[in-house]
Amino acid sequence: MISLSNATLTKLPVQVLTPDYDRTKTTPGIAHLAVGNFHRAHQALYIDRVLARPDQQEWAIVGVGLRDNERETKRAALMAEQNGLYTLTEFATDGDHTTRVLGAITEYVQAAKDRTAAIHRLADPAIKIVSLTITEGGYYVDANSQFMLDDPAIAEDLKRDVPETAFGLVTEALRLRRESGAGPFTVMTCDNLRDNGTVARTAFCSYAKARDAKLGAWIEENVTFPSTMVDRITPSVSAADVTRLNALSGIDDKMPLFAEDFTQWVIEDKFCAGRPELEAVGVEFTQDVGPYEQVKLRMLNASHSMLALPGVLMDYATVPDAMQDTALVALLEQFLAQDASPFISPPDGVTLQRYAQQVLSRFRNPAVGDQLIRIASDSASKLPVFWADTAKGVLEAGKDHKRIAFGVACFLNYLRGETDNHKRYTLSEPGLPDDARTQAVQDDTTTALQISVFSGWELDRFPAFVQDVDTLRQSIRAHGARKTLQNLSL
Repeated sequence: MISLSNATLTKLPVQVLTPDYDRTKTTPGIAHLAVGNFHRAHQALYIDRVLARPDQQEWAIVGVGLRDNERETKRAALMAEQNGLYTLTEFATDGDHTTRVLGAITEYVQAAKDRTAAIHRLADPAIKIVSLTITEGGYYVDANSQFMLDDPAIAEDLKRDVPETAFGLVTEALRLRRESGAGPFTVMTCDNLRDNGTVARTAFCSYAKARDAKLGAWIEENVTFPSTMVDRITPSVSAADVTRLNALSGIDDKMPLFAEDFTQWVIEDKFCAGRPELEAVGVEFTQDVGPYEQVKLRMLNASHSMLALPGVLMDYATVPDAMQDTALVALLEQFLAQDASPFISPPDGVTLQRYAQQVLSRFRNPAVGDQLIRIASDSASKLPVFWADTAKGVLEAGKDHKRIAFGVACFLNYLRGETDNHKRYTLSEPGLPDDARTQAVQDDTTTALQISVFSGWELDRFPAFVQDVDTLRQSIRAHGARKTLQNLSL
């Protein structure tokens, strides 16, 4: 197999699509913080398309790795080895696939190795947009929309001369730009959060004001924080996947990706320093992302969690595996139709019934076997975003709440770290402190439901719901999630 680098781009197998532009003539205009698989398969794909357009060569991406760990160090080394190039294989539901090489990331910086250098890179006047994917729980904004200045990670960072968090790096870069007269850049979150632009604005401005009140005021007045809605199923990549993907492409790629063939990006058109011509490559611009966001978060993401939590307990490994279970499919169908849809106001042109059918079809894609344990991870941060509005709507309306109660019971049992067959798995719940997890797994369900995940649900007003969660939770412990779901009378 042929290796992947700038030197081999013209020698790759003919079936592989390659960048339709001269990478040597591009320059970064976007810096992206936390370069994970989703960013590389989503935003970087759109930018790859943009760079092929006339007069758009100044919009390449400089990736910025934030974490100081072995995985990040390896990613930085591979980015250097392959000149930022990697393959993306997109699979349709019928099994057809297309492999392309993406070249939008032309530079990579591991901030942990030299944070001062990373700050100066962001302060370069050529950088017009700083985008980020730091996960739903990475913004330190609580249920009352307040930035958690007293969180140890933030409190410690505010004391540092050279900060280490995303908030610190961005704040110090903006300080340098204000002092040099370079002006602000746009901060654009691509994380799955309600009104994510407002969340980002709250987080970054609050941090900046705590560090320097005048700088914080300048940022609040001059920096824009557009809301976005992003959508694409992009699984993690195992060693077996690397072998499979490289066999399809004929390329020895050290960091290949795969994804479904569906992709969507909706952005609030609010950029203080200019933007690329994304509307020409499939991005939808709007003045109100909210309706798109409602549909995606409360249907697709919510269904992913509603499938993953019981699916993990039932020992299913992937989404397509779980979608073979008729009881789980019925759960999703009824959750989408009877629980989620009645409380959503979709954008013009979007039919919720058709959207729900599309979601289930995407989940069945056999070539995109997203791991249930990955989807279930960080549920403590996800469920307040994906389930809370639907749960409150159902409870306030006095509608049948059994599906939501089952999902909550599965979440509480998932936190025990053991499947119905007593197989242990590793929990990844960075948004749930150890004491909260201890509280969540104790026998008293009323106490378990008082963890921050359920803040704002006002469950003290709905004792019947709490009782049903308790009954279902005990049933799952005694009989397993599968039998409990089968007895739920959907």
